[in-house]
Amino acid sequence: MHESEFLQLIDRHQGIIYKICRLYRDSKEDREDLFQEIVYQLWKSLPGFSGQAAFTTWMYRVALTTAIAAYRKKQPRIVYPEVLPEQSAGPPDNLGPEVLMLALKRLNDGEKALIALYLEDLSYREIAEITGISENNVGVKLNRIKQKIAKLWIH
Repeated sequence: MHESEFLQLIDRHQGIIYKICRLYRDSKEDREDLFQEIVYQLWKSLPGFSGQAAFTTWMYRVALTTAIAAYRKKQPRIVYPEVLPEQSAGPPDNLGPEVLMLALKRLNDGEKALIALYLEDLSYREIAEITGISENNVGVKLNRIKQKIAKLWIH
């Protein structure tokens, strides 16, 4: 694949990268840095792309691996609030994307990867192909993640 073809594919599917960057980074600058790192890793890994899977499947795999590796390298700054918020009896009636993003950021790396793919409406088979786990295991893990997110509202 030539550079121009690669850049066209990145341009066409850049939304995938943006979503992963938003999930793993908080600040605009950090998201931009991660975006560049993912594109670099995609370019570097391109010779290993055999075409057996869809380009987007391979792209998800490289992007998630890069985001998780970069996330682990960056030591997050922990800020403790002076006053703890009151506990909520349940999720608010108007769950917006920002509220969902806050809940997703509290998941571990593997959980974030699975739920991000699920929220992209990928099938269990596609998620299994990207992550390298069985379809059945995808279903079990997604159910656990959904339960965990539900519990986040109570605690």
